Amino acid sequence: MNFNEEHNRKNTNSTKWDSIERVFGCTDVLPLWVADMDFACAPEIVEAITKRALHPIYGYGHIPEAFFESAINWANKRYHTTIKRDWLTNVPGVVPALNLAIDAFTKPGDDIIIQPPVYFPFFSTIKNNGRNIIENSLIEEDGYYYMDLEDLENKITTKTKMIILCSPANPVGRVWTKEELSGLFKICKKNKIVIIADEIHADLVYKKGTHTPFYSLSEDAANMSITFMSPSKTFNIAGLFSSLAVIPNQDLFIEFTHAITRSSLENLNIFGIEAVIAAYNEGEKWLDELLIHLKGNAEYIHNFLKTNIPEVKMRVTEATYLGWLDFRGLGLSGDELNEFMINDAKLGLNEGRGFGLDGDGFMRLNYACTRKTLEEAMTRLEKAVKAYKLKV
Repeated sequence: MNFNEEHNRKNTNSTKWDSIERVFGCTDVLPLWVADMDFACAPEIVEAITKRALHPIYGYGHIPEAFFESAINWANKRYHTTIKRDWLTNVPGVVPALNLAIDAFTKPGDDIIIQPPVYFPFFSTIKNNGRNIIENSLIEEDGYYYMDLEDLENKITTKTKMIILCSPANPVGRVWTKEELSGLFKICKKNKIVIIADEIHADLVYKKGTHTPFYSLSEDAANMSITFMSPSKTFNIAGLFSSLAVIPNQDLFIEFTHAITRSSLENLNIFGIEAVIAAYNEGEKWLDELLIHLKGNAEYIHNFLKTNIPEVKMRVTEATYLGWLDFRGLGLSGDELNEFMINDAKLGLNEGRGFGLDGDGFMRLNYACTRKTLEEAMTRLEKAVKAYKLKV
């Protein structure tokens, strides 16, 4: 697969490419923000969708057992874990599933813990459902992030009912170790807190075998958790809105599926069904090749910054295709940094403050693109930083 082949995504109703003016207020930024990829999907996925599209009727879809079997086999093949069929239900995306979990397992006024800097919908889903956001901030040491389990324990009260875990972590790119996850679970078990594990980036780890699905930690961990899995980020099919929830505890399963029914979210996109089956059954070779390209891109950015723009830093992430760039060395305020990136560097990135106050001074860069695109981005950034330094 040639991941350096250019694909023009303009005028395809792409959020990333066709919303530039609305989001950034101009049309000349290079978009490296929304977390999807500028690569063609695996041929097997394209073939499966095309085959279904050739049938000229696009009515309501039936979700076949093959959909769930593909996820079960993928987990066994990729993580050497066992998922039972009666643990699985379909959901139309991880963010809708977060809302469903909040509805199912908490009440208005309850506290829900998150670990910023973290995926920004974690904030909005809690707030929009009338629950309280409790921040257990990650500890940063030279660009590397750790869980603060002592702070986690101190933040828990009788109102704390849930923690939403991002695993692997977006935007900081950590793959949590089994020891870290076990430490978190020990605290949650003691306090009877439900763990919601968003594992949408689980397949995008650069070292095979390092990701631990939360349900696989122990029988107790499985019974106190819900894990969301999806091929959407992995195989670039986010626009097809098809994901799964892994819920070993049947009481939690019933409550969650009742929330699905209350929200009328039982159905999936008919093309998403075909894409999931094809991705999990036939996409592994494509994914392994993709990961080589992505890690190469991450290393390219890291080395370029270190050599040419040492004021800006980025660690090579352990997972995801999202770089967490540290601009604090430029001494800019959050607003100044945002204006600098858009108006001077002409780059469209995600502002760090969107991931929580701990993201102040950072930007998230999506490097799931061709090397040519990245080279252009780094050239723009270097030019802008040099011009800025001449002014100060």
